[in-house]
Parts: sequence; structure tokens; C-alpha cells
Amino acid sequence: MTQRTGSRIYLDHAATTPLDPTVFEVMRPYLWSEAGNPSSVHAAGRRAREAVDTAREQVASVLGCKPGEVIFTSGGTEADNLAVIGLALSEAGRGRHIVTTAIEHHAVLFAARSLRAHGFEVTELAVDQAGRVDPPDLEITVRPDTTLVSIGLANNEIGTIQDIPTLARIAHAAGARVHTDAVQAAGQLDINVDRLGVDLLSLSAHKLYGPKGVGALYVREGVNLERRAFGGAQERDRRAGTENVPGIVGLGEAVMRAEAERERRTAHMRSLSAALVERVTAGCPMVRVTGDPERRLPAFAPFAFADVDAESLLIRLDLEGIAVSTGAACTSGSLEPSHVIEALGLPERYRQGSLRCTVGRGTTLDEVSRAGEAIVGHVRMLRAIAAAPGVV
Repeated sequence: MTQRTGSRIYLDHAATTPLDPTVFEVMRPYLWSEAGNPSSVHAAGRRAREAVDTAREQVASVLGCKPGEVIFTSGGTEADNLAVIGLALSEAGRGRHIVTTAIEHHAVLFAARSLRAHGFEVTELAVDQAGRVDPPDLEITVRPDTTLVSIGLANNEIGTIQDIPTLARIAHAAGARVHTDAVQAAGQLDINVDRLGVDLLSLSAHKLYGPKGVGALYVREGVNLERRAFGGAQERDRRAGTENVPGIVGLGEAVMRAEAERERRTAHMRSLSAALVERVTAGCPMVRVTGDPERRLPAFAPFAFADVDAESLLIRLDLEGIAVSTGAACTSGSLEPSHVIEALGLPERYRQGSLRCTVGRGTTLDEVSRAGEAIVGHVRMLRAIAAAPGVV
């Protein structure tokens, strides 16, 4: 068992990343001295508008799109909601069939399901045990009235990367638009929209060492969206509300830095996540590494432990100063496996034991070694407790 030190070990970068000090410095003037509204015509307003326009150009340069195809939002959830619901409603006259997957982030899945109340049919594609969508499954699912296919570039719980270019070609051949949630993938994968072949793409700053509360939605020129927020004509009349200038400035800088450093960051994260996987699998019997072993985000080390309550494991690790995440959610007082873990079809004894560890650019090999030792020790202890006489 590791001994707790004064510093915590943070292995939950898929949940959020710490704000990069350089990004904060770029934001600082717009938090304090530059208080203009971008919609105002006076000098202060024009400076704010220039800052927003610069950030839009930064995001567009990474996506490989036109600045006018970038809509700023309050985060990834709003971007996903706007993409799914906005596109579906705008295309309702042409068709009312939407395709997504059983493992999408709830921002996509719940948005799609909400459309059933408006007469839409939603098909949720199954995935294999690695979380992969089989392209032929999409090919037999899309039909003339399919208007949208929404499939995440990489899953937020297990890190599996989908073959979006192939899936996009299939969807487009059927006449459907394609949206991908790239919130987890940005900064770890190429998110050029033409190479991906997508019509809409969602981003969030706080997964990229940027600020919370700001994101972006790429919308290909010619794609119609029904607006979801009413008021002003901001964001080319697609998203009303005064722009979050400091947040948008931070998003632009964070996206640029993430892309410039992507190769170095991902090599670092891949080596650390591999070390953690090796340490845990060597020390624990009856553990599965979830997600695709070959096509998984570099930061991810996701596990499923047999006969272990992941919530108890998470709490024990937290008390030891190690922050991780669990793939299970507590609902109405009882622990239920997440929809992602359920979709993988794991044996029942593994479903309550899902643990997600995600490294970051500042994670060290020593931290990974200590965390791996702690995970192995606590898994053994929890299994011993569960097997002890009199334990129910």
C-alpha cells in the first residue's frame, strides 16, 4: 500500500483538466480591464469583438474550417444538444429518423431520445465488447428518412476511438448529416473536419486545459440548425446571448496550444497509461482493460474488476489522495452500471467494478506507479472483505 504524501495524484483528466497558466494569462485582460460587450459599437465593444473573432479563427484553424462555421457555446453539452436537436428539427420535413449509439455521452443520447416526443424515431446502434461500432451495422440502419447520424469520435468512459471517416461516408451515401462529439478526443486526435468527413463537431475548453463553461460547435456551411436559445442575434443568429469573452479567448488559446503540443503530449500520456495498465493487470487477477486495446485515447487506462464495488474502491483511493473516476453511477441509493459498461456486454461480476483512470500532461511515472500500487492493494483488500465469513 502506498503512503499518502502532501500532494494528491490526479488521474481524472477525462472529467476536467487544470487551467493552463498561459491560457489564464491570455484571458486575464478580459476578466478585469477589458469589459466590453462584443455587440457594442464603441471602442471597448470593438476590442471585445476582435478578441472573439481571433478566438474563432484559432478554433477554425485547428478544425480546418471557415471561422464563420464555428459557433461558441456554454460547453460540450450545449454544443451536442444544439447539433442533435437543432439539426433534427430543421430537417424534420425531410425525415424523422436519427441514428446514434448506445454508448454516447448523455448530452447526445438524452437529446436524441427527447426527440421521440416530437415524432422522431431514434436508433441506438450496439457496439462490440471493445465499444466499437461495426460500419456494416450503420449501413443497414440508415435509410432515406435518416437525417442525422451522431457518433462520438472517442468515448468518454473507455476511450475507444471510432472510425468516423468510414461511418461518415456511409451516412452521407444515405443522405444523412454527420455529427461527432469530439470533446474527449480534442487534443489527443486529429480533429480536422474534412479528414473526419463530418458536418458538425462539438468541443469543450475544460478538457483542453482551458476554462470551464465554454465550448464550440462546428457547423458546415449549408447545414441548417433550428436555434435553441432566443434573444439576440449573436453567433450568426444561431445562439442568442452575450458571448463569454474571457472564456472564448481561453478556448481559442487552449485549442491552439493543444494542437501544437499534441504529438508530444500524446506520446507522454500513452507511455504513462500503458505503465498503469501493466502495473494493475500484473497485480490483479480477474481484471479487464475496457475499450479497444489498439484504438483507445492515449490518456485512458480504464479497468473493470470482477467482484469489486467500484464506488468503494474510488472512495478508498480518494482517502489516500488519488483521484480517479468510476464508470458506474449512483441512482436512487443503489449502484447501477453505466450505460456504457452495460453496452459492452461484460460478464455480470465485472459490471460494478468499472474504474476510469486518465493521465494528463503533468502526470509523472512516479505518480502512476504509486497509483497502480494503491489500486492493486485496495482491490485485494475489498475482495478479502467481501469473502470474509459473515460479510453479506
